[in-house]
Amino acid sequence: MTSRRASPPRNTGASGRRTAGAPHEVRIIGGLWRRTRLPVADAPGLRPTPDRVRETLFNWLGQDLTGWQVADAFAGTGALGLEAASRGAARVLLVEQNPALAAALAAVKARLRADAVELRRGDGVAALAGLPAASLDLVLLDPPFDAAALADVALAAAARAVRPGGFVYLEAPRAWPGDRLAALGLAPHRHLKAGAVHAQLLARVAGASA
Repeated sequence: MTSRRASPPRNTGASGRRTAGAPHEVRIIGGLWRRTRLPVADAPGLRPTPDRVRETLFNWLGQDLTGWQVADAFAGTGALGLEAASRGAARVLLVEQNPALAAALAAVKARLRADAVELRRGDGVAALAGLPAASLDLVLLDPPFDAAALADVALAAAARAVRPGGFVYLEAPRAWPGDRLAALGLAPHRHLKAGAVHAQLLARVAGASA
């Protein structure tokens, strides 16, 4: 979840809406850093994944991510990726293109002494494409809310990077059709609609090729 501007950088993502009451901080819900507060920059379009949606996601995933390899391709505040690290992920790659948000993530990483977290400033899709195939257990995708074409490209890159039996989480303004997911080697696993957002957990199908 990252910022959305009139002409957003390619991997500056968003859960889609900016409202007058948008929070200026969010909290990590569970794990080692439970209740740790994360700053939310006062930037147009920046809004984290709501606590309720994140809590539901990690209930779906089983709470304990010990040993998992994770990438958060549109990191923003880092709420999704840091939640994974808090719950035991062995390595979490946070990718963020916006320089101010990347600097804020670096400060949070240092404050938490989050050795399992790797921060990379750059394009999220390119970062996924550069990873070895089937090397991740979980890919987190929260691209710009109004960039359906970018979500398609990101989903394809994520499907390639995640291992069979692993998961891709996608926030988008619509649910992806089953036939398009099948073409990527993905299958619907869980789905939640919260306001205008479809939160979708997709499973990588064993034996499929993206």
